[in-house]
Amino acid sequence: MGATVDVSGGCEDHGMPLPQPDDLTSLVLRTDFRDNRAWDAVRAALDAADEYCHATYVSELRFAGAGVRVLVDEEAAADEEAQIIHVFLADAATMEDPHHALLAVDLSDEPGRTFRLPAQWFPDVSANLSIANMDFAEFADAADESGTFRGFDEG
Repeated sequence: MGATVDVSGGCEDHGMPLPQPDDLTSLVLRTDFRDNRAWDAVRAALDAADEYCHATYVSELRFAGAGVRVLVDEEAAADEEAQIIHVFLADAATMEDPHHALLAVDLSDEPGRTFRLPAQWFPDVSANLSIANMDFAEFADAADESGTFRGFDEG
């Protein structure tokens, strides 16, 4: 199971860097707070996708409704040692999607580039990004016409 950080905070906490994920995991940042059961289902789906932990879950109210541009700007303003290179958002679309597709966001090479990632593919993408075995662009380039990564075509 992934680590969870639940910290209550207000929107006045802007200007703080994104939390650091645990070693060899990716940050899964909750931005939609309408339904706690949906958040629990997203975490359960991600945890069930692999036997190893690939996520550091963060549920902080200061990120409620935060969009890609806000997160990119916040990371760009952070000290270089505190910056992370990618984040996965559990936004409104994630909470409503039966496949719990996270929004993957590049914060480094092409800041703001995104693709959707169903829970079943999260362990592979997270592991490869965490150890820098593959670049964000490789997954984004392999996304289908809907902007969703569904694995690599082995054909």
